[in-house]
Amino acid sequence: MPSVVVDTHAAVWYLLNDKRLSRIAGSVLDQTTQGGYPILIPSISLVELIYMAEKGRIPASTHTRLLAAIDDPNGPYELAPLNRDVADAVHTIDRQLVPDLPDRVIAPDRVIAATALARKLPLVSRDSKIRSSQI
Repeated sequence: MPSVVVDTHAAVWYLLNDKRLSRIAGSVLDQTTQGGYPILIPSISLVELIYMAEKGRIPASTHTRLLAAIDDPNGPYELAPLNRDVADAVHTIDRQLVPDLPDRVIAPDRVIAATALARKLPLVSRDSKIRSSQI
């Protein structure tokens, strides 16, 4: 199993061994790390975590824990930058298939999907619209 890109929820749920991560998603992430490949976290996910903590949706410590996991050279995570390839890939994602959420200033879902497209890697996501879009 090569590297995979994860959305914000999948990254956190895997980190915390949360039961909300599906068995299949957990298995894919386990296979990725056992194969020596990193789990790629789009950098916009770090911004989304701050937003979620400010809204009281997650504890602020979750952001700190994920940063520590990314910074751990022996950990499974690697930060995927928001670069030109990702920005270009956003144009290829139909906004009707992966819409922006109305309460957000940023559009993390499309950027996360674009990160997977730009890297030509599978994406692990809880978002049903992303999953049904075949990205």
